[in-house]
Amino acid sequence: MFVEAVVRWGAWSTLLLWVGVSTGGSLASSSPWPCPQRCDCQQERLEVNCSARHLSSAPEGFPRDALRLDLSRNRLKSLSRRQFAGLSVLRELDLSHNVLSVLEVEAFQGLLSLQTLHLRGNRLKIIPVGVFSGLPGLRLLDLSQNEILVFLDFTFRELGSLRRLEAGENDLVFISPRAFVGLPALTELNLDRCNLTSVPTEALSQLQGLSWLRFRRLSLSSLPNNSFRRLARLRELTVAQCTSLDTLAPNSLLGLNLTSLTITGCNLTSVPYAPVHHLVYLRYLDLSHNPISAVRAHLLGDLLRLQELHLVGTGLLRVEPGAFRGLAHFRLLNVSSNRLATLEEGAFHSVGNLDVLRLDRNPLACDCRLLWVVRRRVRLDFDGRPPACHTPVRAQGREFRGFSEAELPGLFTCRPARILNRKPQEVRVEEGHTVLFSCKADGDPVPDISWLTPQMVPLAPAGRIRVLPNGTLEVRYAQVQDSGTYLCVASNAAGNQSFSVGLHVRGFSSSSAASRNRTAHFFSEGWAPPPPAGYPAPAHGNGSLAPPPFPFDAKTLVIAVTMGFLSFLSSVVICFVFMFFWSQSKGQLKHTATIDFVPRPAGGGAARHGGDRFETGRFTMKLI
Repeated sequence: MFVEAVVRWGAWSTLLLWVGVSTGGSLASSSPWPCPQRCDCQQERLEVNCSARHLSSAPEGFPRDALRLDLSRNRLKSLSRRQFAGLSVLRELDLSHNVLSVLEVEAFQGLLSLQTLHLRGNRLKIIPVGVFSGLPGLRLLDLSQNEILVFLDFTFRELGSLRRLEAGENDLVFISPRAFVGLPALTELNLDRCNLTSVPTEALSQLQGLSWLRFRRLSLSSLPNNSFRRLARLRELTVAQCTSLDTLAPNSLLGLNLTSLTITGCNLTSVPYAPVHHLVYLRYLDLSHNPISAVRAHLLGDLLRLQELHLVGTGLLRVEPGAFRGLAHFRLLNVSSNRLATLEEGAFHSVGNLDVLRLDRNPLACDCRLLWVVRRRVRLDFDGRPPACHTPVRAQGREFRGFSEAELPGLFTCRPARILNRKPQEVRVEEGHTVLFSCKADGDPVPDISWLTPQMVPLAPAGRIRVLPNGTLEVRYAQVQDSGTYLCVASNAAGNQSFSVGLHVRGFSSSSAASRNRTAHFFSEGWAPPPPAGYPAPAHGNGSLAPPPFPFDAKTLVIAVTMGFLSFLSSVVICFVFMFFWSQSKGQLKHTATIDFVPRPAGGGAARHGGDRFETGRFTMKLI
C-alpha cells in the first residue's frame, strides 16, 4: 500500500508540474516583454541594448523592470527633465560616446535604483547644479573625456552614496571649494589630463572619506605645504606625467597616512626624503622616470614598512651604502634601465629579505661589489630579466645565471685603494692664506676620497674648508683655529688607506696685514708655481711669504698717463669752445658800465650840514 501511494503521488506531481509549465508558458506568451524599436532586449538578463543605432533622441517604451540600458555610441545631443522616469529599478545606464552637450536639471529624476551612470566621451562643458538629483543610490559616475571647464559649488550635493568619480580628460581649469560637498562616501577620484595648475586643496578637503586619488598629465609645478590636508583616510596617491613638477614642499604630504605613493614621469631631481619621512605605513613607493641620480644613505629609515621601491629610468648613477638601512621588510627593488655600475650589499638592511631585484639594462661592472648578487642568483627573482655584465671585457654580455661557482673567485675581484704619494705635507702659513692639500689614490674600483678634520668630522664639498671634486682639500682664508692634523681616507669595496697632513696657522700682525689673502698651494710634488693673473702669489715651502711684486707694470703706467693727459686736454678744449661762443655775442651785450657816486666829506656828518653842496662823481668800468 505504501508503495502504491508513493507511485500515485509521483504521477500527480508530474501532472501538476506539466500543467504549471504549460500555464506559465501561455502567460509569458500572452504578455511579451516590451522592447523599443531599433533596440535589442534580453529578457533573461533584463537588458536593453540600443548601442550604435544612430539614435538622435532617446526612444520610448523601455520595459519598466529593465536592470541595464545601453544607449552608447549614438547621436544624442540633450537630455530633458525626467527623461527616464518610470525606470525605478534600473541599475546601470550607459550614455557614453554620444554628443551630449545639454543636461537639464533633474534629467535623471526617478532612477531611484541607479548605481552606475556612464557619461564618458560627450561634449559637456558645464554641469548645472541639480542635474544629478534623484539618484540616491548612485555609486559610480563617469564624466571623463568631456569638455567640462569648471565644477561649481554643490554640483554633486545629492549623490550621498557615490563611491567612485571619474572626471579625467576634461578641460578643467577650476574646481570650486565646495564642489564636492555632499560626497561623504566617495573613496576614489580620478582627475587625469586636466588643465589644473594647482592642487584643489579646499575642494579635496571636503572628501574626508577619500582613499584613492589620481592626478595624471596636469600642469602642476609644485606641491605646496598641506596640499592634501584633512585626507587622513587617503591610502593611495598617484601623481604621474606632470612634467613641470620639480618641487615637493617639506610638508606637502603632511597629514596623510599613505600605503602607496606614485610620483612618476615628473621632474624631481632627488628622492623627496623630507616630504615622505613621516609616512610610516608606506609599503609601495614608485619614483620612476624622474631625473634622480643618487639614493643617499640613511635617509629612508623612517619608512619602517616599505616593501617595494621602483626607480626605473631615472638615470640613477649611485646607490650609497646604507641607503636602505632600517627597512626590515624591504623585499623588492627595481632599478632597471639606469646607469648603475654596481649595487653594494651594504646598501640594504638585510639582503636575506630581498625577493625581487631588477638590475637589468645597467652598465654593471662585475667585480667584488656584485658578488653577493651572483651568489644569490638562484634564489633571487629577477622578474624574468636577469642582469648581465658590462665590464670587464672577459665577462661582457654574460648573464649572472651563466657563471659557475668555480670561476667566481677569479672574476669578481677588486683591488684595494692605495694612496699614491705619501710624502709628508706640513704647511705653516699666516692667517688669511688659502692652502691646498693633494690626495691621490688608485684601486679597482676607483676609490672614493674623503677628508676628516682634526676633530674627526667628515668634510663636505661646500664651505670654507671643503673637498674639491678631484679629492684635494682646500682651506680658504685659513684661521688660527684651523690648525691641526687632517686625515685623507681613500676607500673602495676592497679596503681603505689613510694619510695625514698638518696645517699650522699663525695669527697675523699689523706689519703683515698687507700680505693676507694669499694662497699656499702644497701638492705631493712640492709647492705649485705662481698662480695666474688675478690670484695672489703663493707662499714659499718654509711658510714665509714671497716679497710683494711692484704693483704696476710699464703697460699699466702708459695707460694711466695717457688717460690723464686726455682728460686734461678735453677740459682745455671745452673752455676754449665756451669762450669762442661768448665772444660771438659782443654786439648784443654792453661791455661797459658807468657808476655815479657822491664823495663822503672828510669829517663826516653830511646829514647835519644840509646846506653844504658836493659835486657828483662818475667813473666807467669795462666788462671783460
